[in-house]
Amino acid sequence: MALLVASLAYASLHHLGLLPAWDGPSGTRWNDWLDLLVPWLVLGPAAWVLVAAAASPRAWLAFAAGALLYASGHGIHLAANSIGNVAPGETAHLWDEEVGHLVWYAGAAVVGGAVAGTMRGRRLPTGAGLLLGLAAGAAVGTTWATNALGGGSLVLAVVVALAACAFGWHERRSLGRLVGAAGVAALGVLLAGLAAALRA
Repeated sequence: MALLVASLAYASLHHLGLLPAWDGPSGTRWNDWLDLLVPWLVLGPAAWVLVAAAASPRAWLAFAAGALLYASGHGIHLAANSIGNVAPGETAHLWDEEVGHLVWYAGAAVVGGAVAGTMRGRRLPTGAGLLLGLAAGAAVGTTWATNALGGGSLVLAVVVALAACAFGWHERRSLGRLVGAAGVAALGVLLAGLAAALRA
C-alpha cells in the first residue's frame, strides 16, 4: 500500500503545471501555493515505504540525502518560476529551468533509488496486484520522462531510466520488476519526445 501511495503521489503531484493558472495574491498564482505542499506529499509516502520495509540505515541515509536535494531543488524551482511569471528573464529561467530542475530531479532519483532498494528480493504480487503495480511503475516512469522533457534534464533522465531498466531486469523475479516497468515507460516516452523534437 505504501509503495502504491508513493507512486501515485509522485505521478500526480509532478503534473501540477497542467492545472489552470489561477491568479493568487501579490502577483502569484494559486498553483505556486499548492506547489509548496509537493515535497511533503511526495517525500512523506516515500518515507512510509522505507518504514514499512524496515529499511537499513544505509537506505535511510540515501533517502535523507535525496530528500534534501529534492526539497532544495523544488524550492529553487518554485521561487524562480513564481518570479519568472511576473518578471521573466535570464536569471529566473536559469534558476527555474536549469538549476532548480536538475537539483530537484537528482533528488527524486536518489529518493527513488532508496525506495527501489527496499524492493530487492521481496515477493512480487500476482494477478490484479501485479497489474496495479506495473501500472503504477509505468506512471512513475512516464512522469519522470515528461518532467525531463519539459524541464531540461534529459541526460539525467536517460541515465536513470537505463539504471531502472537494469535494476528491474536483475530483480525481475522480485518486487523490483516494478522499477523495470518504470524504466521501460520512461525510455519509451523519452524516445518518443526526442523523435517528435527531431521532426519539428
